[in-house]
Amino acid sequence: MTIFKNLWDWLKKPSARWAAGTILIVGFISGVIFWGGFNTALEATNKESFCISCHEMQENVYKEYQNTIHYSNRSGVRATCPDCHVPKDWTHKMIRKVQASNEIFHKILGTIDTPEKFEAKRLELAHHVWDKMKETDSRECRNCHDEDAMDFLEQRRRSVKQHIKGFDENKTCIDCHKGIAHSLPTMYEDDPEAALLDKR
Repeated sequence: MTIFKNLWDWLKKPSARWAAGTILIVGFISGVIFWGGFNTALEATNKESFCISCHEMQENVYKEYQNTIHYSNRSGVRATCPDCHVPKDWTHKMIRKVQASNEIFHKILGTIDTPEKFEAKRLELAHHVWDKMKETDSRECRNCHDEDAMDFLEQRRRSVKQHIKGFDENKTCIDCHKGIAHSLPTMYEDDPEAALLDKR
């Protein structure tokens, strides 16, 4: 009991200006407010409405995405921008948020602020995403798609064959599913040599 009394006396004891207990309580409350504000801001940037708030995304990739199965399908389950482009776990999410500062920089520069500029950079931008997905073994795809949960009886014969072959060859989702949510770059479709960039 003496230990608690001594601790309480120490907390009541004033410092140069405030009691140590006051400093601890104010510090704790400030920490909770800061952490709450930080997480609220973080979650606000993880919404599709935030992703398409700039016209570069609204007018280009978002329009394409609206015509895909990830946007509208028989089950009504929708994968939004952050589902595919922002990791779920905290560490990788923070790394991705820091990397996104480069996108803000290019937004300010106007790097892809017209459809023509966007199309000219589309292949390069696509490769950035494809390379990152390959590097992480399509981690964000696997948040929803689990090969162990696949019912091959519900798939088309060609899909079953390709999935089994891909699993046997240790391929990742993006190796075969480029263009699943966005249009492939024109030069990628028109020029077989451009497709060889995948082999980099």
